[in-house]
Amino acid sequence: MYIILAILLCSVYGFYLGKKKSQSLISKDNLNDLNSKPNYHGYYIFFWCLIPSIMVFITFSIFGNIITKYLVLDMVPDLVNVSPSNIDFLYSQIKLMASGEADAFSTDEKLIPAVDKYNSLQQIITVSLSLIILCVISTVLTYFKNKISLAFAARQKVEKVFKILLLACSVVAIFTTIGIVLSLLFESFRFFKSVNFFDFIFGMHWSPQIAIREDQVGSSGAFGSLPVLSGTLLITFIAMFIAVPIGLFSAIYLSDYAHRKVRNIVKPALEILAGVPTVVYGFFAALTMGPFIRNIGEALGLNIVSESALSAGLVMGVMIIPFISSLSDDVINAVPQRLKDGSYALGTTKSETMRQVILPAALPGIVGSILLAVSRAIGETMIVVMAAGMAAKLTANPFEAVTTVTVQIVTLLVGDQEFDSPKTLAAFALGLELLILTLFLNLAALNIVKKYREKYE
Repeated sequence: MYIILAILLCSVYGFYLGKKKSQSLISKDNLNDLNSKPNYHGYYIFFWCLIPSIMVFITFSIFGNIITKYLVLDMVPDLVNVSPSNIDFLYSQIKLMASGEADAFSTDEKLIPAVDKYNSLQQIITVSLSLIILCVISTVLTYFKNKISLAFAARQKVEKVFKILLLACSVVAIFTTIGIVLSLLFESFRFFKSVNFFDFIFGMHWSPQIAIREDQVGSSGAFGSLPVLSGTLLITFIAMFIAVPIGLFSAIYLSDYAHRKVRNIVKPALEILAGVPTVVYGFFAALTMGPFIRNIGEALGLNIVSESALSAGLVMGVMIIPFISSLSDDVINAVPQRLKDGSYALGTTKSETMRQVILPAALPGIVGSILLAVSRAIGETMIVVMAAGMAAKLTANPFEAVTTVTVQIVTLLVGDQEFDSPKTLAAFALGLELLILTLFLNLAALNIVKKYREKYE
């Protein structure tokens, strides 16, 4: 931590030196002779101090930790008798003892020589790394400070560095997505080696628990995902039934009917809903909305459970309202003003202009925002975990408790799990199914926008 802070401070000092050096080359008479502004010269030395030092720090840390682990474990007595799965635990125990945070249960006198070796190696690594980085920064400051001149093109070089950094960020994002997809595929293939693919996709019974007796229900595991998927779609349908009309009508009112003062108050207040943490919505659904709907059902003679699909869907719909409202409002406001003026010139009313001109022109964006909101609802976790039920039922009754894909993923991965059993691997298969479903919805949204988009010259 201190080394990183020292690198940043040295880099900032390099920025100061580069800027001052460039400023010393100019005067009032030759102000335009400087190829780049002084700030670019400062940024040039800043990046040359920062990037090589960070690369040295990362490289030294990786190889230093590998060598340290090898040398420290060599000091452990009877390491041959330790199973490979416990070696990492043993090394973690050594590091815990070295930090001085180990309690009496985590302290082992046999590991004291290894702890002393670890501390000495860490000191050597810290001192060596500090000296190497100091040499690198000193060399960079000396060399690049002398390169600064009136004709030095610092701006082009700094912009090239920014371009490389932006490209690196894009590559990281792409490879992160690829890594997520590949991890899901790999673990799902392991799952489908134990469970038939068609039984998972079209199965009517979901019971992934491990049975105690052979004659118990689900002793071999039942991994039909249809009840789980139907519960997800049911809650999503209820949420969109609430969110779409309220969000769309709110967008229409705020974009064309509301006074500017009203819009400046209502729009931020509506978008506050998007900033509320989903766990708060989950508490509200579980502690307030669920019992409230159950009491209303009892008054009407209906049997409604507290953890019903209706309560989770209603609260989720409230959460999604800002997404549809904000996106639809932006799309409606993007319709060219000349279309509205032309409609009003023909004698139409404001409501007729909205129905026959503005909404048809904004329809692709509105449909796209709705489908994106559907994807958001399908992937929601906290609300359905806290407010929906755990029972996997293939039903369309919103008064009953249902489970969703995200609830089952959380349930299957909670606690200490072995990633070799179909029970745990089923979570990855559900995740892959959810990923494919949301992917198709996003592709459908993009195709609708592309197909029905109208270009206004």
